[in-house]
Amino acid sequence: MGFLGFANILGYDNYFGKTEYANDADFDGVWGIWDEPFFQYYSREMNKMQQPFFTTLFSVSSHEPYEVPDKYHGVFPKGDVNIHQTIGYTDMALQKFFATAKKQRWYDNTIFIIVADHGNTIFYDEYKKEGNKNTVPIMFYSPSGKYKGVNDEYAQQIDIFPTLMDMIGYQKPFRSWGRSLLDNKTEPFVVKYGAGYYQFMQGDYICRFDGKKAVGFYKREDKAYAENLIDQRNAQMDSLELRCKAFLQDYMYRVIDKKLAKP
Repeated sequence: MGFLGFANILGYDNYFGKTEYANDADFDGVWGIWDEPFFQYYSREMNKMQQPFFTTLFSVSSHEPYEVPDKYHGVFPKGDVNIHQTIGYTDMALQKFFATAKKQRWYDNTIFIIVADHGNTIFYDEYKKEGNKNTVPIMFYSPSGKYKGVNDEYAQQIDIFPTLMDMIGYQKPFRSWGRSLLDNKTEPFVVKYGAGYYQFMQGDYICRFDGKKAVGFYKREDKAYAENLIDQRNAQMDSLELRCKAFLQDYMYRVIDKKLAKP
């Protein structure tokens, strides 16, 4: 997947993958090292890192061909779709990771973020709707117990960075397209791309944008995009289209001209 090159571009100090693990007996044959042994290996590598540190762990076992190690055949329920068995396996691997992590000196001073990069095999019909495709949970966990609760407002992966900055009390300016999920003053929004269109979700409406103009407006709850309200445009819709244009313009400008870091 090019993670080593990507990590180098982002400025990561170290990368640990199949080569560094150095035991192909635990190779799944497709993606990398099975989650259970790799999670344990990575916990040991984290012990070598100088605090404070930031690190990312990418799991691989919940991908096609949705297999589990031979010793776990028949252990986890097959479930209703092909991914359910492998999710059971990865869940077990994550549970064992935390059991190991709790014994480490860095555990109590660590904020853990658990998030998916995208959706996968869909079981519930609700998530087959275009507006809900690739909907994933984001979970923040601090052993201190300081942060508790559930927030079902709009959120997205770009909100993780500013949320972390908020949680650690960072006061200096920094650049982010997202918002802190602890901030109740900034209006939540989501921007995504799917089915050939940008989709900007905020307030009461969803704006579907083709790159030049809005081609559809839908009520917030109409995730199937069943009723296009573009012929009933109002000031709120106009504002939403303008925000969508501004977001995309700033994004493209900063990526192309390599100005991601400037506030």
